[in-house]
Amino acid sequence: MLDYFDFDMQLSAGSSADSDAEYKFLPQTPVRTPTETPVSGNTPNELSVSVSRTFHPYTSFNNRAPDIVFISRDDVFFYVHCSKVLAASDNGFAMLLPTAFEIDGHLPAVATPEPANVLGIILHIVYGLSVSGSGPSLETISATLDVLPQYGFSSKQHARAGMPLCNLLAACAPLRPIDTYALAAKHDLIDAAIAASAHLLAFPLASLTDELATRVGSLYLKRLFFLHIGRIEALKHLLSHLPSHHPDTAECSDVQQRCLARAWALGVAHIMWDAGPSE
Repeated sequence: MLDYFDFDMQLSAGSSADSDAEYKFLPQTPVRTPTETPVSGNTPNELSVSVSRTFHPYTSFNNRAPDIVFISRDDVFFYVHCSKVLAASDNGFAMLLPTAFEIDGHLPAVATPEPANVLGIILHIVYGLSVSGSGPSLETISATLDVLPQYGFSSKQHARAGMPLCNLLAACAPLRPIDTYALAAKHDLIDAAIAASAHLLAFPLASLTDELATRVGSLYLKRLFFLHIGRIEALKHLLSHLPSHHPDTAECSDVQQRCLARAWALGVAHIMWDAGPSE
């Protein structure tokens, strides 16, 4: 899961936690935030909030400090750069970005409807950062893929081979290959589907349920079947070639070669009887 940490904030003088107060960090990164209740044990003028370990107040991009704060549905703060988000999104991040910034030194804060684990993956995609080390679940990745278009991102564009989102899906394939393949198929992510298919060679196609087949869809279901059939046919082709015949020698006569050919044919028949695509 993505990591967060608590960050102590200090309320401005004369404000209370129960009012629409302006909160600012003890350093030089003030921010307007929603009303919060001080954590038990803090002084009356202090407030503890959860902040992303990757997108914290000192996150630097091109030697620039963050200029906007995204707040997840579960109240985790993400400090990012508006220009970076605008460059990656086709619709101004679902039109959530402000048209004008505050001029009183406070960073604008944007509340988003997504939980922190989903918002974190989206922002990793924006910055081109790997999120595999955080180990988000396949369900979290699925939820992220579902909302990416809503925020102006193309799943196909950001899930090409070698990109963080594709690597994230590929990391799920060894443990949940068919579910990963179905998710890639749902969003037509061919590179992620190819990565997952490498772990499906031993998957029993007869165990596919109607629900799973529906999730995979006809196109990717056909590709999965043809992968299995193609592997078996390739094995048949390789084994169907008998050992090359050669002139008699003292060590190997024509009779011995014919015996070898018969033994080879019997061995191939035995192998192909139980052969599967994972052989």
